[in-house]
Amino acid sequence: MTTAETSAFKKQLPLPRAALVAAGAAALLGVLAVTAGCVVAVRPAPVGVMYAEPGEVVVAEAPPVPIVEAVGIVPGPGYVWIGGYYHWYGNRWGWVRGHYELPPRRGAVWIAPRYEFRAGHRVYIRGFWR
Repeated sequence: MTTAETSAFKKQLPLPRAALVAAGAAALLGVLAVTAGCVVAVRPAPVGVMYAEPGEVVVAEAPPVPIVEAVGIVPGPGYVWIGGYYHWYGNRWGWVRGHYELPPRRGAVWIAPRYEFRAGHRVYIRGFWR
C-alpha cells in the first residue's frame, strides 16, 4: 500500500463512526420526540364490578372488625372519599381500602356497603353509586 492509499484509507475510517454517532443521535431525538407529550395521571384502581348495581349475598360468617384508616388528601375537586370496608368474595372476606373516587355522574351519591341480619341469616349488601 502506498502512502497516498494509506492516508486515503485513514480518512475513510472516521466516516462510519460519524455515521454511527449521527444515527444514534437521530434515534435519541426520535425517542424524545415521541415521549415529549406524555402525561402520567394517577387514579384509584377500579375494584371489579362492585359499584354496578346493589347486590345482596347471604354469608355464613360475620366480617372481621373494620380496619381504622386515615383519610388521605383529596386529589382534586369533585372527588368523594369512600371509606374502607370488608367485601364478600364468595368464600372469604377481603378488605377494600378507603380511597377517593370521582362519582360516575353529577349528583351521584355513594351508598356504602352494609351488613344486616334477616330471618336468622347474615346478609351482605354491597356498596353502589345511586
